[in-house]
Amino acid sequence: QVQVVESGGGLVQAGDSLRLSCAASGRTFSSYAMGWFRQAPGKEREFVAAISGGGGSTYYADFVKGRFTISRDNAKNTVLLQMNSLKPEDTAVYYCAAARLYRGSSAMKEYDYWGQGTQVTVSS
Repeated sequence: QVQVVESGGGLVQAGDSLRLSCAASGRTFSSYAMGWFRQAPGKEREFVAAISGGGGSTYYADFVKGRFTISRDNAKNTVLLQMNSLKPEDTAVYYCAAARLYRGSSAMKEYDYWGQGTQVTVSS
């Protein structure tokens, strides 16, 4: 069983940066791929970024490439999502998730454990 807890959301202006953090429990954290997803009001949850268990492989949705960076610190059981050049359309609840597979994945169905989410609001 893995528990994940997100933090770092908030209200920012367009063009600003924000860093989300995800803390995970468990002694085998490095064996889990980790991902970030988001859900805007009235829309389905969508993939944002993922990272493999060892951190050597990263995956991004096209709409965040070049702006967002995912990273992990396995010694601290944490995953970070650095978000730069934020846009109003990035406004959503951001969720961290853990998958019982080593490689990263953009598919929600492959993620077994989810956090409660953290709100990110970008004003224009």
